[in-house]
Amino acid sequence: MHKFQTTRRVPFSAGQMFAVVADVERYPEFLPLCESIDVRSREKRGTETELVATMAIGYHAIAESFTTRVTLRPDEGEITVAYLGGPFSHLENQWHFRDVAGGSEVLFSITYEFRSTMLALLIGSVFDKAVRKFANAFEERARTLYANPATTAQIANPTK
Repeated sequence: MHKFQTTRRVPFSAGQMFAVVADVERYPEFLPLCESIDVRSREKRGTETELVATMAIGYHAIAESFTTRVTLRPDEGEITVAYLGGPFSHLENQWHFRDVAGGSEVLFSITYEFRSTMLALLIGSVFDKAVRKFANAFEERARTLYANPATTAQIANPTK
C-alpha cells in the first residue's frame, strides 16, 4: 500500500484553503492527471456536506475513472474522501486545515493501492508522483484565486 502525508504552512486562511479543496468541480483546471469530474450527488446534513463524485484521470493512452464519497466538514476544518469504486483496491485521503499566525497549516494524507498489478506497473509511478504534487497544486490554485493573502484572509474568515 502506498502512503503519503505532508503538512504545509501557507499564507492563506484555513477557510480559504478549505474552499479550494472543497471546490471539486474545478479540479480539472489545476490538479495533475485529473481530466474531468462528475459530481453525481450532493447532500447537506446539518453543517456537513456529502458528495459522490467520479474523477477521470489519464496519462497518455491510459484512462481510468474512480468514484469517491467526499465529506466536507467546514466547522472542523476537515475533508475526508472514501473510495467507492474503480481501479483501486483501496483509496482514502484526508485534509485538515487550521489557522496559524500568518496563514494556515494544511495536512494532506492519502493511502492507496491499485487493484491490478498491470495497472500499478503502467501508471503507478506516475500516480505516485502526481499525489506528491497535489498539495502544491492546491496551494498554487489558492495563489491564483487569492492574489493577496494578507487582505483576503480577513474577508474569507472575518471572525478569525
